[in-house]
Amino acid sequence: MAHRNNPEWLKKAVFYQIYPQSYYDSNDDGIGDIPGIIRKLDYLESLGVTGLWLNPCFVSPFSDAGYDVADYRKVAPRYGTNDDLKQLFTEAGERGIRVLLDLVPGHTSIEHPWFQASARAERNDFTDYYIWNTSIWEVPQSDLPIVRGYGDRDGGYITNFFYTQPALNFGFTHPDKNLSWMQPVDAPGPQKVRQEIRDIMQFWLEMGASGFRVDMAASLVKRDPDKIETARFWTWIREWMDAEYPEAVIIAEWGHPDQAIPAGFHMDFLLGFDNPGIVSLFRKRGVGAWRDPYGWPFFDESGHGDIRQFVDMYVNYLSKVGNQGYMALLTGNHDEHPRLANGKSMAMLKLIHLFLLTMPGTPFIYYGDEIGMQYRKLPSKEGGYERTGARTPMQWANTKNAGFS
Repeated sequence: MAHRNNPEWLKKAVFYQIYPQSYYDSNDDGIGDIPGIIRKLDYLESLGVTGLWLNPCFVSPFSDAGYDVADYRKVAPRYGTNDDLKQLFTEAGERGIRVLLDLVPGHTSIEHPWFQASARAERNDFTDYYIWNTSIWEVPQSDLPIVRGYGDRDGGYITNFFYTQPALNFGFTHPDKNLSWMQPVDAPGPQKVRQEIRDIMQFWLEMGASGFRVDMAASLVKRDPDKIETARFWTWIREWMDAEYPEAVIIAEWGHPDQAIPAGFHMDFLLGFDNPGIVSLFRKRGVGAWRDPYGWPFFDESGHGDIRQFVDMYVNYLSKVGNQGYMALLTGNHDEHPRLANGKSMAMLKLIHLFLLTMPGTPFIYYGDEIGMQYRKLPSKEGGYERTGARTPMQWANTKNAGFS
């Protein structure tokens, strides 16, 4: 692993995740916004927060709560303006708080102008920005979800999650030689997409952002089982950042620090989706399974939990990462449900926060976890489905609308 210098400020950073539409509504339209975040900076400073991560705040049709971006360079009007975001960077910085934006590099909205152009029948500058096969009748590949019948272009496009999120074309590490639409990573289309992502990052770094949390960071290049080509892309980005923006950082939603940090990230999330060690701390449940030491979360007042899974995982990652980067410990996030406080006493929540804030890793506090906000099953909102109940408005006061609006 090549040695890289990390910004000094990252060493003692405490991050706080803000879901913009749910944090504070400054204009009484029922939607949280950037001016609302600015109004709450003194509160955030009082918590000891030194870094903010904002979920996507860019122009979007919001079929997936903003993770379907239609314009990477413009703040969604419901949140404010680019000038508002610039003001947030400035006023947060005056309080010693750095602001990270959520970068979604793997896909866009179907409403993005790039995709609208790519869906045309005639070739144009954006034809190869996305991954399309060559005929609507072609049998889909089992590992590549496809949507057919969109636009005038013959063929179907590959998606990353919802049908509204067409995958950008970063190329294939192992393209099928019999399928011409599977382009290698050095083809013109993938190379243009890579430059576009770097240009977007530069746009916001120049405005005052301190970096990015990167959505689905490991999934850019297709058929890249060992993540070799995906890692090469992020290494290229990191080398550029170190040269031009040495105080800025990139934090991965990867879930494997031993891969993400050598690839170039300053930090990686330890995620509960596929990490039994993390699950065993807070959320593992085993009704009647007290005889199984791994059947209950460690932070459970029953006393049946066991911390061995977490310790084994954590020590293993620490030994591999060393001083090259950091691992992020999260109280929760916008995708995890139930929330941390569900089924726990305030005393237990205080103990959990003490643990997260003192472990040799970087804490990320999900908004509302500091006051014990809980999950409730709610109707889906903006593609949230079962996650919607973990994205409810911040409870600022025991008043109408909880002081949110």
